[in-house]
Amino acid sequence: MGVSMPIFLLPWGLALLAYGLFLAWYVNWRGPLSKGEVQSALADLIATGVELEGRNDLATLQAFLEADDGREFFMLNLVRIAPGDIPDPVSGQPRPARQVMEGYTRMFLPALFARGGHPALVARKIGGYFDAWGVEADPGWSIMGYMRYRSRRDLAALVVDPRFAGAHEFKFAAMPQTYSFPTKPQMMTVAGPKVWVPLSLALTAALAHLVLLHAQLNSILVG
Repeated sequence: MGVSMPIFLLPWGLALLAYGLFLAWYVNWRGPLSKGEVQSALADLIATGVELEGRNDLATLQAFLEADDGREFFMLNLVRIAPGDIPDPVSGQPRPARQVMEGYTRMFLPALFARGGHPALVARKIGGYFDAWGVEADPGWSIMGYMRYRSRRDLAALVVDPRFAGAHEFKFAAMPQTYSFPTKPQMMTVAGPKVWVPLSLALTAALAHLVLLHAQLNSILVG
């Protein structure tokens, strides 16, 4: 029928190219942190003075970086947002705490995304503890966040990123209580980008293939 096959391969070639770019961004190809990288990251952190404020445990971070397996991990964050209005760290004017918090997230989330990370799950608390023993009373957690990090190297880079020097003040002002710890999922039933990105690209390529095939057949029939 005189069908030109290369034109139908174009959508699949573009899909493969897009998937390759996605993997280049989303997967850590550099392996685990070296000892030198760990020491450099810790030195940079100490230089920022952040750990001196009592909000970061340097020994815990060091142990986590030294045990790097080069793979992704997910940080669980429990957060209590201050109720009502609080003073803006810059202007001093009263503002809702959630709006003040945006002064941090507007900087952090793009930086996390640039390093292959993203929120995997964010949820608002709608009830008190159901099961609780051997722990302190519920301080009134507001939200939980489950953040995907491409690697521990990316975490180390984000912790010492100088762009966050001022942004942290918004977080500290809006969040009177929080704690976080890294996790390695044992089971996940929610599809992440590793699943839906290739499926979406394949679906797009298949639809484009059909459109091109339809256009080709129409041109033959009309001709």
